[in-house]
Amino acid sequence: MNKKFIGTGVAIVTPFHKYGTVDFTSLGKIIEHVISNNVNYIVVLDVTGESVTLSMDEKNAIVNYVIETVNKRVPIVVGIGGNNTQEVINNIKSTSFEDIDAILSVSPYYNKPQQKGLYYHYKNIASASPVPVLLYNVPGRTSVNMSIDTTLKLANDFKNIIGIKETSGDIIQCMEIIKNKPNDFLVISGYDVFALALLSMGANGVISVIANAFPKELSDMVSSKLNGNNKKAKEIHYRLFDIMNTLFADGNPSGIKAALDILGLCPNNMRVPLVKVNKSVYNYLSVLIEEFKKNNLN
Repeated sequence: MNKKFIGTGVAIVTPFHKYGTVDFTSLGKIIEHVISNNVNYIVVLDVTGESVTLSMDEKNAIVNYVIETVNKRVPIVVGIGGNNTQEVINNIKSTSFEDIDAILSVSPYYNKPQQKGLYYHYKNIASASPVPVLLYNVPGRTSVNMSIDTTLKLANDFKNIIGIKETSGDIIQCMEIIKNKPNDFLVISGYDVFALALLSMGANGVISVIANAFPKELSDMVSSKLNGNNKKAKEIHYRLFDIMNTLFADGNPSGIKAALDILGLCPNNMRVPLVKVNKSVYNYLSVLIEEFKKNNLN
């Protein structure tokens, strides 16, 4: 089961029409783009998918559309999380998990729980979920870092907690988890820019933002590193490096939406409170993407 999530996952965006409705045509285009370019699995309703601005009906419609369009070609992970533990459990219990391979559950945000509270939050989720659970530690958004000890205790205590999307940005923390985790527990980078470094330390892959736009290149980088071709992995990493950084210069998913617009894959529309990147970032992304495309042809 865990092997499904080794390699490159893509945190897929949710495209919108100009007036805010979900653009399923563009979503289908992006799904075909990432699958045909070798991503290993798709993550829907992650933060990059603007899940917190979607209604429950919209979330259900998006998940159903993704399942139908993917048609079992790659595994699907669905984001089900929040800061109300009982509401997360209710959402799990009301979800049909046919053709859903795992859930990604973000740590509680805003209420700033203690480590013991994080443990019990995930204990309840693990007990309720009929599919494997990936933890999601992203203190930059939640204001609470899930500690090494809490992560390892959850990894050891619950068989269906199979891994963590580690987005703390703390390399030492990541190394401690990798060093002391159970053998089959996955450590997955939540940052594209850290993916190569974490893979070098023994991580198992990445849940990527940039793979929406450049799935082949990012997947090639990850698979090259996992297969021991360090030179190729490093070359691809540094070819993508400036784009990776610029995607976050004015917020995520604003940056990747701009890149997808430049590539003609998705309109550059956001839902308030998110807005488009500023003009200078958009123009710089255009230059970087054009340079990248030219270099790929040479």
